Amino acid sequence: MNDKDEIFFDAASTKLRPRLLRRAIAAGKHVYCEKPVSTTLAEAKGLYAAAKKARVKHGVVQDKLWLPGLLKLKQLREQGFFGRLLSVRGEFGYWVFEGDREPAQRPSWNYRKHDGGGIILDMLCHWRYVLDNLFGEVRAVSCLGATHIPYRWDENGKKYKATADDAAYATFRLSGGVIAHFNSSWTVRVRRDDLLTLQVDGTHGSAVAGLRRCLIQPRERTPKPVWNPDIAQPIDFFQGWQEVPDAGYDNAFKLQWELFLKHVAGEGAFRWNLLEGARGVQLAELGLRSWRRKKWLDVPRLKP
Repeated sequence: MNDKDEIFFDAASTKLRPRLLRRAIAAGKHVYCEKPVSTTLAEAKGLYAAAKKARVKHGVVQDKLWLPGLLKLKQLREQGFFGRLLSVRGEFGYWVFEGDREPAQRPSWNYRKHDGGGIILDMLCHWRYVLDNLFGEVRAVSCLGATHIPYRWDENGKKYKATADDAAYATFRLSGGVIAHFNSSWTVRVRRDDLLTLQVDGTHGSAVAGLRRCLIQPRERTPKPVWNPDIAQPIDFFQGWQEVPDAGYDNAFKLQWELFLKHVAGEGAFRWNLLEGARGVQLAELGLRSWRRKKWLDVPRLKP
């Protein structure tokens, strides 16, 4: 670690992150890191406490908040387009090759539980900050995980047993009565507009957003289908949607990184910190517990 460097950025694997962050904090470095910040809530809270005690500045990557598609959803919400928000449906994922006939496009540790792998730990951290910031604070979770592909092949072509979940089917209750459901999978073939799509429904209108595009359908343009399986569907449901125009968006990682650099330089607050990272780990931990217990679990509020 270079003594002249003021900031330590960590993008190591999840299991290595807490030890590296603690070393950097102890050396008096400001820290900025990828998520999940750890594999357990207790460890994540400990990192936040250590950074607070050392009076170093800290941040966690929450890049999806700056994606063009999600920024458009935020704008629509602030403009009152949706009316009363009803529900959010998220579809995320793609087919990750097993590694035998075609090299896998994700590292093998992602599929080993003892190495910090698993899609619940990985993705529920994302969904926590997306839901909290755009649609309502997460109050409860029900999650079902699965390991659909039992064996994979690592970077050296060696077969190994997949011990971590590769798919998650999670439902969330949000403040204000909003219901959100996210399917997250590394075992799904994509037939949708993007690798991540969010459909947001409200009393006054709906929107479907991907990573960059966002399409809306207001109440006055909503079609009126009638159930009749004996005839071909007369309505083209892909029509009647209007695209939200672009507004010169930049790279999501870059935008958040610049905000953190300004924060370190004393030019503004930065609320996407290690406590926010701990909230993501909390939801992932509860998601795994919900899967084991086969029940809904409340999400307690984490306070500074």
